Amino acid sequence: MSPLDRRHVLRAATLGAAASMLSACGGGPRPANAGGGGGDGRGTGAMPSVSADPSHSTVASPAAASPAAGLPFEIHSGPTTTDRVALTFHGQGDPAAARSLLTEAERAGARITVMAVGSWLDSYPEMAKRVLDGGHELGNHTQNHVAISTLSADAAYAEIERCAQRLRQLTGSIGAWFRPSQAQDCTDVVAAQARRAGYAHCLSYDVDSLDYTDPGASAVTHTVLGQARAGSVVSMHFGHAGTVAALPAILDGLRQRGLRAVTTSELLS
Repeated sequence: MSPLDRRHVLRAATLGAAASMLSACGGGPRPANAGGGGGDGRGTGAMPSVSADPSHSTVASPAAASPAAGLPFEIHSGPTTTDRVALTFHGQGDPAAARSLLTEAERAGARITVMAVGSWLDSYPEMAKRVLDGGHELGNHTQNHVAISTLSADAAYAEIERCAQRLRQLTGSIGAWFRPSQAQDCTDVVAAQARRAGYAHCLSYDVDSLDYTDPGASAVTHTVLGQARAGSVVSMHFGHAGTVAALPAILDGLRQRGLRAVTTSELLS
């Protein structure tokens, strides 16, 4: 990595430390360069694998660990030598369910990453403050959660940039992480537009909870605990009652294995 690229990673990493749509985040067209394999969404394994809204005050992002320099652009998981996992959530849906999930996480001392959909923040701007006040972190999951891999470069940029601007208005930061909508991985076109919008990383995942299919709390728990390992990045969703119900058992199961749920920035720091 050149000195200029390294400075770009560090700059983006320090900017800040997502009912869900019926289609899953990974349920849209899979790009040709997708890193996951099979139906479980597994990726590459170990690593190097503003003006505020006038009606809502700007929320300062809480202090958080900065991701380490030298990370690849596409991130599926963290180091396997850690005792940490990152639970990442598509930020959309009923805000009451989102608050319940955040409360369950905090009760267990867990911290999560919310990949927020910009239109959700437009409708519920107070959720940005709620997420950050709980010690969690926010990232960018596009403005409208469309199938971003099918868009032109300019349209993809607009989806990313509009969400980034909403995050900046509400929190003072665009967040450290971008995740493509309706795709597990960034295509080359989407990656270029994410970089253009100021993101140094595309955050994928190695564990897909499949909670968006509403299989029930026990099935969600079984899927996550059956696949998660040290360093995993788990994809989950707000807006599903089964996910809220499953979270305590998931966190307890991880704890029994010596693992703790942290933000993505903490996992990769």
